[in-house]
Amino acid sequence: MSIKSSKTPQSSPPPKQINPDSSNSLSVRVFEELEKSILNGIIKPGENLTEMKLCAELGVSRTPVREAIRMLGQKGLVRIFPNKGAVVLGISEKDLEDTYTIRMYIEGLGSRWAAANITEEQIRELTEIVDLQEFYQTKNAMNHINQLDSQFHENIFEYSNSRTLQHTLSELHHMIQHYRQLSFSSNGRAEKAIKEHRQILVALAAHDQDAAEKLTIEHIARAKENLLHIIKTYK
Repeated sequence: MSIKSSKTPQSSPPPKQINPDSSNSLSVRVFEELEKSILNGIIKPGENLTEMKLCAELGVSRTPVREAIRMLGQKGLVRIFPNKGAVVLGISEKDLEDTYTIRMYIEGLGSRWAAANITEEQIRELTEIVDLQEFYQTKNAMNHINQLDSQFHENIFEYSNSRTLQHTLSELHHMIQHYRQLSFSSNGRAEKAIKEHRQILVALAAHDQDAAEKLTIEHIARAKENLLHIIKTYK
């Protein structure tokens, strides 16, 4: 699935070369670079991942490329065909719809748990985030607003005091980061989302678990509806 842009089309740049002197595993570095390119739509669904071509583009040998492709297959981002190579699957519309539905309920639960035990210091941290979002919204500074949106949600994951919930949601957000930014940057969505953040914050500060959960579910549901509308518009 690809989404058209209003900008002038440009040729897709190849993945950047990998530094072989990195202390991280070379296979992991290659995997992360390819995953990023797939999730951001630079490498598109249907494209073939050719080992020799990737080796030349990334400046590495075939072994880390082959291992990276295997890791991408485990994450469901490519389909590997024996003796034929790998075809990119990427993130489908169904994947996005499922992910947002899962987010609704898990993030709602996270807000419920956070509301039960949130501290005054944590309330101040969230208040500062929403205040800054409102400030940057007047400046139409979308990059700052997007970063603060991620921080708002990540803080609530942390305040839930559940490592399992935090890990699950961090992985889900990572997989759809490109699409979250696309949705948030659409006309009028940022202003509405910031107001919804303020409402969630009020519920958390009041330790109102029911309201915090309900408002969070509604917040993610509206984001889902907005994103699916964008995708259908540009099909």
